[in-house]
Amino acid sequence: MIRRQFLLGLAAARFNPLRSAPRFRQDPFMLGIASGDPLPDSVVLWTRLAGQELGNASHEVEWIIAEDEGLKKIVKRGKEVASPQFAHSVHVDPRGLKPGRWYWYQFRCGGVESPIGRTRTAPAVNSQDPLRFAFASCQNYEHGYFTAYEHMAQEDLHLVVHLGDYIYEGGPSKGRPRQHNSPEIQSLTDYRNRYALYRTDPDLRRAHERFPFIVTWDDHEVDNNYAGDKDESGTPRDQFLERRANAYQSYYEPMPLRRSSLPRGTSLDLYRSFDFGSTARFHVLDTRQYRSDQPCGDGRKPQCAEALSAEQTMLGDSQEKWLMESMRSSKQTWNVLANQVMFAKMDFKPGEGAEYAMDQWSGYEVPRQRICRFFEEAKPSNPIILTGDIHSSWVSNIKADFNRPESKNVGVEFVGTSITSGGDGLELPIAEANFKKKNPHLQYFLAKRGYVSCTVNANEWRSDYRIVPVVTKPGAVIETRAKFRVAAGANQVERT
Repeated sequence: MIRRQFLLGLAAARFNPLRSAPRFRQDPFMLGIASGDPLPDSVVLWTRLAGQELGNASHEVEWIIAEDEGLKKIVKRGKEVASPQFAHSVHVDPRGLKPGRWYWYQFRCGGVESPIGRTRTAPAVNSQDPLRFAFASCQNYEHGYFTAYEHMAQEDLHLVVHLGDYIYEGGPSKGRPRQHNSPEIQSLTDYRNRYALYRTDPDLRRAHERFPFIVTWDDHEVDNNYAGDKDESGTPRDQFLERRANAYQSYYEPMPLRRSSLPRGTSLDLYRSFDFGSTARFHVLDTRQYRSDQPCGDGRKPQCAEALSAEQTMLGDSQEKWLMESMRSSKQTWNVLANQVMFAKMDFKPGEGAEYAMDQWSGYEVPRQRICRFFEEAKPSNPIILTGDIHSSWVSNIKADFNRPESKNVGVEFVGTSITSGGDGLELPIAEANFKKKNPHLQYFLAKRGYVSCTVNANEWRSDYRIVPVVTKPGAVIETRAKFRVAAGANQVERT
């Protein structure tokens, strides 16, 4: 079906005149270049042409990939067609590359050359090489400047993992540091223009030029807190699915994804896994497309009967089965779940009583318990959950049973804060103390902006919380606010 959809797209492109040498009055590569989904023998190369000269024509784009920054030792080259059916985006999947190697790449169209990008293949299957990567999420353009990416681009990383909310769908708001470019987005053109706006940010473009990305989405790539075929406003199903199809296609177009993720109508296959030698396997999750509706009317509240129902699903049956099989078959030291919403059970209510976020795994208690039980009984090696969404930093031990604090630790969750969403943020030491009192598995909380930088090897996992003091104005410095370590086999985090 995926191949058929792709071939249909190519067939449609043939009806557009092909221009191999257009004359551009402005840089056709203004939206940047990127790479992603690294394998030992391949990595996806991406660009999207932009400019009024493109019109409704298809354009021939040349590409090269080399072993040196000067592009003298070219190892692969070719041509792709950038068609208007996919917003003049190009997704190249060169095979036959060497594992665990840096490569440099460039595109050319109409005599104009793109910037030179740097990328890296995954290590060989049995490699024990350490892995250095950062993970990030939640970059609302209106809420501030993407300064965190400026600092990330200067780090010695192999990879960036983006956990969702790459764009935000809302219209412009007065008084913000920057402005969205249209009312709330609905159409395919709306979504495409919103991605284009975000890609004008030089710090985001620079990070994409420096490292391959592994990406997944959360809700704002479509609509706030949407669940499967339901949006938060009660829009008729057919109408919302049309919007979702627009959002899914416009997500594929600007991301360095393989053609296996080409949209199929209202669906897009996004969950997948990546191996980094014997060090780590990444299980990339999609917690939006297949989930059942948020229970209890959404929001934060005590768990109602619906939240405790066996009918609730976060991943859908097929994805949950795939996840467990992928972890069970893993030979890697670390099993990493690239996840969107907080997995640990977190009571947010100060004082007496309890309130849980129904959009998080606490609204899907039975599926969470199944995964915790799987961690305990199947014993996949060193589960680590990476999470975004909540615009703040949290570190928790994962319990075999969160209702029994004395139960064993079966994994660790690192929740990263936002790049900008929520503005500059606050120092909330009293809140951290209250959260820890009510949630004994919680080890850390901070409501500031930034990302998490991780170093992983056969013996230990290290996560450094990298924080910028402000995002409402550019030029902020960065600091490492907290450092954490997980020893292989411990399933327990310690602050260092």
